[in-house]
Amino acid sequence: MRVAIVGAGALGCAIGATLTEGGLETWLVRRSTEQVAQLQQHGLRVDDAAGSRIVDVHATTQPADVGPVDLVIVVVKSFHTEAAVRSSEPLIGPETVVVSMQNGLGQEDVIAGIVGRERVLAGRTYVGGVLVGPGHIRSGVAGRLSHLGELAEPVTPRVRALAETLTAAGLTTIACDDMIATCWDKLLVNVATGALAGITGLTYGQFYDEPRMVATASAAVAEAIAVAQATGVRLSMTDPAAVLRLAAEGLGPDFKTSMLQSLERGTKTEIDAVNDAVVRAGRAANIPTPVNDTLVACVTGIERAMADRLDREGTP
Repeated sequence: MRVAIVGAGALGCAIGATLTEGGLETWLVRRSTEQVAQLQQHGLRVDDAAGSRIVDVHATTQPADVGPVDLVIVVVKSFHTEAAVRSSEPLIGPETVVVSMQNGLGQEDVIAGIVGRERVLAGRTYVGGVLVGPGHIRSGVAGRLSHLGELAEPVTPRVRALAETLTAAGLTTIACDDMIATCWDKLLVNVATGALAGITGLTYGQFYDEPRMVATASAAVAEAIAVAQATGVRLSMTDPAAVLRLAAEGLGPDFKTSMLQSLERGTKTEIDAVNDAVVRAGRAANIPTPVNDTLVACVTGIERAMADRLDREGTP
């Protein structure tokens, strides 16, 4: 199987390294010529529970250099979805399947509007990745599950076969028959830790050591659960404490959430696709979401301050 990962940041590299080591021809596709050159010349350094090693990965900035593949895994930030998928059309052949492994809600619809709904599967992953430096990541794949399913159907043979292939290559993947619920389950995890860690700058170890952080995270998750239930979503978790436990499972104390990593780099976060998705759905269902509203306001304010500083100084 030939696989292309569109959006080879920390998470994409963690998945790509796993599939490469598992024997699949896997290409990391990203825009940064500097990062791709680093990967091409020196490989990808991966730190995980097994130690530190160099993985010889395929990397490119040009999807046309790769050509059609069997599987495209999209892991770009939600606000880059349309542009990334359009630029990746050379990867799409007659039998190509495109899977979103992104955060938030609704990315599958964006992708389907470009490549056709029949090609698209929904996916979510609890795998973690932290960028340590150029061409160097800390990977959290072991013990973390990924989920895969049709957009609005029970498990099909192609979903089952793909889940088996990915699992055999080291990315443990479950075939799911209700991806709407699965996407909301993952959203709960993102709601729990993403914005709060981004605002405070706390790693997982620090975050879970602070009772007020855990209490606030639980309150944000409780709001999201109430909104999901009001809209008829069949969640697998309805206890905020269970969500907090799942969020930390398999990740070390120095793990940083995606939102924190974005803010540390001075780049835009996915707050609109995560906490603000809860706020918008809550508004539509007439469910109050004051904690998530506050988190959105704080992260949006940080982003505004970064943007204004860039305008004034030209540097982060």
